[in-house]
Amino acid sequence: MAKVIVHSTITLDGFMAEPDGGVDWMFGRPSAPEDDAVVQKVMSRIGAVVGGANKTLTIEDGEIPYGGLLNVPVYLMTHSAHEPIEHDGVTYIFVVDDIAQAVRLAARDAGDRWVSLLGGSIARQCLRLGLVDELHLDVAPVLLGDGIPLFAGLGKRIELERLETSAFASETHLRYHVLS
Repeated sequence: MAKVIVHSTITLDGFMAEPDGGVDWMFGRPSAPEDDAVVQKVMSRIGAVVGGANKTLTIEDGEIPYGGLLNVPVYLMTHSAHEPIEHDGVTYIFVVDDIAQAVRLAARDAGDRWVSLLGGSIARQCLRLGLVDELHLDVAPVLLGDGIPLFAGLGKRIELERLETSAFASETHLRYHVLS
């Protein structure tokens, strides 16, 4: 049975991106092989992805989940129907306004692997619906002060159980089980 996870790199103050969507702060930091191994371990277990579609319902290089490194089905939430798109060997399936259905379909495709939820809105919706099993957060040592938050606006209390914590050269890696 698939496990549903939120996997995100965030700043210490909880932002996923700068106000304009920029993520340059993620790159160019000192790195250790152990940091890369933590992220690679998560990526190797992902069997499907659920994220948000862009406004034009197109797949553009800067918007490809995990930079195109995963060859797994990607379910994209949208407000209007669109036929699936095949891009560089990855199938993008559009789901209209039903996040629970997108997660169910992704879990079916993932089998015993993980479904990764990408984006703050997607993560918050799934947390509110009780669809998330775990949080996998890679915390970068930077404070943006403003930006696109991962959890702001969740609107409910979620209890977590810490499963794993590690820290190396560039990031602190946190893994939590969602209790409620």
